[in-house]
Amino acid sequence: MTPVLEVQDLTTRFATPDGEVLAADHVSFTIAAGESLGVVGESGSGKTQVFLSIMGLLAKNGRSTGSARYRGQEILNLPARRLNAIRGAKIAMIFQDPMTSLNPFLRISRQMTEVLREHKGMGETEARKRAIGMLDLVGIPEAARRFDMYPHEFSGGMRQRVMIAMALLCEPDLLIADEPTTALDVTVQAQILELLARLKRELGMAIALITHDLGVVAGLCERVMVMYAGRVVETAPAADLFAHPQHPYTKGLLLSTPRLDETVGARLPTIPGQPPNLQRLPAGCVFADRCPYVYDRCRIERPPLSPYGPVHAKSCHLEAIP
Repeated sequence: MTPVLEVQDLTTRFATPDGEVLAADHVSFTIAAGESLGVVGESGSGKTQVFLSIMGLLAKNGRSTGSARYRGQEILNLPARRLNAIRGAKIAMIFQDPMTSLNPFLRISRQMTEVLREHKGMGETEARKRAIGMLDLVGIPEAARRFDMYPHEFSGGMRQRVMIAMALLCEPDLLIADEPTTALDVTVQAQILELLARLKRELGMAIALITHDLGVVAGLCERVMVMYAGRVVETAPAADLFAHPQHPYTKGLLLSTPRLDETVGARLPTIPGQPPNLQRLPAGCVFADRCPYVYDRCRIERPPLSPYGPVHAKSCHLEAIP
């Protein structure tokens, strides 16, 4: 079966006055129909830039090479007119901050119906009916009454639901969710994750969840891709990765996550140091300066992403993590 999205050797660079920044370095992955992939890493690890590259939404100083195929069709660096036929209709993206993604000067109704008129050719009456139905689906109370309100009249959680509704209007094959629960309280976070899981089951769409929160990944994703300094350092089914992490960075992330079964008052371990400068990456492993298991080979030879068992891959010279 052809994957919904197949990415090969995607590399994204930004030209800056201080030199070139390598934001994503030969990133490869696939997402199957109905699958949810968690893309995990610290801020600046390249998670968002990978998907902005695919969607053709990079800043003017950015450029991408490699391949990104939607159902076998190459879409990386497509002209905007051709990409617009896929963006929103087949691949939709929920951005991190709904207040900067929604136009504060336009009513929610205008912003939602425009999507349907543009991609589905619907008339105003039909578009309004479809949009209100989608607001109901994502749990907006009294959707018909709220439909003509402005974004500032909604709470943060409600604005995020509006963004999800807009992304789902055309029933996309793939939904890219960039930190969809950031800045939301715990109760609203749980509601949003439950909503995404339900919509995935009911609509059969694939989800790419970009996040730094491993708890969010555990609750929604079947497979996980861990990124560090623009590179994929580990990928595995979620259960396997949580039980047997095989990259020191992944292990550090898991150890630094609070657990319910830990002793009250126990100090959480942290990953020492800072991520490397993306303008001057080291010759060997990008995690070497922060790794507790580093040895000479790590500083001179970059470890490739290699299979570790039938469904696991890691970018590490160690045979196994102690």
